[in-house]
Amino acid sequence: MEEINKIIDFEEYLKEEEPSKKQLAYAWYTAIGLQDVDGLETSPYLKELALKNIEGEIDLAKTRNILNNYYEEKDNKQLNSQNKEADFVSNRIAMLLCENSFSLTPNEYLGIHRKLFEDIYDHAGQAREFNITKKEWILNGESVTYGSASELLETLNYDLKEEKNFNYKGLTTEQIIKHLAHFIANLWQIHVFAEGNTRTTAVFFIKYLRTLGYDVTNDIFAKHAWYLRNALVRANYNDLKNNIHETTEYLELFLRNLLLNEDNELNNRSLRIEK
Repeated sequence: MEEINKIIDFEEYLKEEEPSKKQLAYAWYTAIGLQDVDGLETSPYLKELALKNIEGEIDLAKTRNILNNYYEEKDNKQLNSQNKEADFVSNRIAMLLCENSFSLTPNEYLGIHRKLFEDIYDHAGQAREFNITKKEWILNGESVTYGSASELLETLNYDLKEEKNFNYKGLTTEQIIKHLAHFIANLWQIHVFAEGNTRTTAVFFIKYLRTLGYDVTNDIFAKHAWYLRNALVRANYNDLKNNIHETTEYLELFLRNLLLNEDNELNNRSLRIEK
């Protein structure tokens, strides 16, 4: 039986002249691809549901109810919890990406997390209350220094306020790319939540880019979500003793492909630090 990934050729849908199909294909493709940042994979059923929605057989609002019913009917022996999380979060990302509303505020950021992870995490939409570290493959097991639990919301508010007051007028494309790379790197480094930070940040960033006039309806987030996360790690890691410095160069390559339709190679191994 042909794999559902081959049946749903998202890239072909992105070439559609019909705006509704193109928008839905982008939303689903991005939503499914972003699950890779946490090593999750959606079920074939979710992809069949996405296809029916793109083809206009069911509307987007109905997909959530159908998915809920599907998992309610499965017993524990049939249930793959990772598939379930990936399916529900993909569905919710697709819905958020098809909404036009957005505000550059802490409440928007917290609200996106809550909408994505309600019924999945008991802390959905809430800042973590403990400090964290995460071992990274590209850092040979070292961790980025994340925001302090006691100052998460204050730091989030500060970063978003700074961005809201930032003036892009007169900047070159190169300067805009560099600024956006620093903005998204700083926002992600706070790591407001115990889980789900990269997916939340990606959705927030996509919606923000639209308010700046960028289309971003291509396949970069879908195909290179893991690279994005690794680039965010490298943008926030220093080891001066070994002459390793934080750098946004990898994020800038990602953004150039996303915003300028360039074709820079996005290779995860090129981000790995060898000690």
